[in-house]
Amino acid sequence: MNMENKNSELRYKLDEKPPLINAMILSFQTILTTFGGIVAVPLIVAEALGLPFSEITFWISCALLVSGIVTVIQAHGLGRIGSRLPIVMGTSFAFVGISINVGKNYGIAAMFCASMVAALLEVVLSGFIKPLKKFLPPVVTGTVVTLIGLTIIPVAINWLAGGAGSSNYGSIKNISVGLIIMAIIVVLNQFGNEFLSSAAIVIGIACGYVLAAFTGMLNFSSVDSASIFSIPKPFKYGVKFNIASILAFIPVYLVATVETVGSTLAIGAACEHEVKGEELAGGVLCDGVGSIIAGIFNAGANTTFSQCTGLVNVTGVASRFVGILAGMLLIIAGLIPKFGALVAAMPNPVLGGAGIIMFGMIAGAGIKMLGEVNFDRRNMLVVSVSLTLGLGVIFEPNILSHFPTSVQTIFGSGVTTGTVSAILLNIILPKNTSVDKKADEDQYINI
Repeated sequence: MNMENKNSELRYKLDEKPPLINAMILSFQTILTTFGGIVAVPLIVAEALGLPFSEITFWISCALLVSGIVTVIQAHGLGRIGSRLPIVMGTSFAFVGISINVGKNYGIAAMFCASMVAALLEVVLSGFIKPLKKFLPPVVTGTVVTLIGLTIIPVAINWLAGGAGSSNYGSIKNISVGLIIMAIIVVLNQFGNEFLSSAAIVIGIACGYVLAAFTGMLNFSSVDSASIFSIPKPFKYGVKFNIASILAFIPVYLVATVETVGSTLAIGAACEHEVKGEELAGGVLCDGVGSIIAGIFNAGANTTFSQCTGLVNVTGVASRFVGILAGMLLIIAGLIPKFGALVAAMPNPVLGGAGIIMFGMIAGAGIKMLGEVNFDRRNMLVVSVSLTLGLGVIFEPNILSHFPTSVQTIFGSGVTTGTVSAILLNIILPKNTSVDKKADEDQYINI
């Protein structure tokens, strides 16, 4: 089937190159829509592990650098690697919970090495995308994506209050600043023009900086001490392989595979391009290879950013050349520690205002996916049991206190527990009719 549309509203199609100046502006706009997602994960994990400001800055730089490298590979292609679509790659929220869990129990080196080794699963799965679909219908993927959003909402709430353990936690000033930022983002997203709407998160954060300056919440002393340029340091924290840690990451990589398949098909449709089997496999392979590169360079696992689909739909810019330029700009940003320090200096309430929307939108996307599921008794069991188990280990983490550390590490993540539950229940519980099975397959294709 040819998806070429003679009445296309695309300003720049997949293989077209805008004039260089326009392309630079458009690539910067692409970064604006994805920047918050790229830097939020290292901020969350580093803060949860109690790292000092200098290390948080370093993690942000690593995340930006790796995001840029993998984005260029995804958009340009490298042999069989990459979908060759204008997709920005970045650190995935799906890995937040398990990264914190492994980092606390086994250390930072074990966390990065486990992510890197477990990414081999995605490399292998890239060759089996079609047969894998039957195990990942919307009732599973919708449940998992919903859990990803719900399990990290407490992080946004803690940010809004000023950061867990802060002396002014829950102060009126902290919450007021966060809610104002949240309101600005909502207004821009709903009532702004194309650019303001697509860049609402970053503009909201920029407004947060100004507001924080007026309220005495900013401290740039650490920004001044950060170096202007830094060379990447592979395996800065050493090399440590731990079986339990690796096993804990594997189910989340299965989730990342599902997300990548859906995001790649969706952006292909936005670009008016029929995604071929080898392109879809190349996109998933880039996820896996990119996450291995991330582990080497002290960054979290990479995945495709679904924001790119919305950006193409809004702006009409489907040029892969713009995607490649966006990756190059991210690489430059990752080599400038002062840039990372500026982001790390962001007050927690500002992050909280943006985080409530970002994390809530992830849960909302999962709920939207579940809205396409036929909620018979069987599917209701899959969703309800998996959500309850996934959220249960978050609400009451002590439930696993008598289990071995390895078990606590694997199932202490709500996403991991919920994913395992949803997949197993979907396999074990019989389908009611063959019609339901066909409906699930059709719904999956439309993710």
